[in-house]
Amino acid sequence: MGLSRSLITAGVPSVIVSLWAVPDAPTADLMTEFYRQLQQGQSPAQALRQAMLTIQQKHPNPRDWAGFTLLGAAE
Repeated sequence: MGLSRSLITAGVPSVIVSLWAVPDAPTADLMTEFYRQLQQGQSPAQALRQAMLTIQQKHPNPRDWAGFTLLGAAE
């Protein structure tokens, strides 16, 4: 949380963080899908939710996708 708070204080509008260690492959898939959703005009919160729903189908174990959260501006 310290790094996230520092980034937001420095002016970053939002940060995605994981609450626990997540394997690299599911994280890469999730972030790729997240940015795809952002490019389609979704808000950061909507993009993360849709990315999680999409990645959940490929990586059904919640350990692989459920630990991510958006801090800061959701829109």
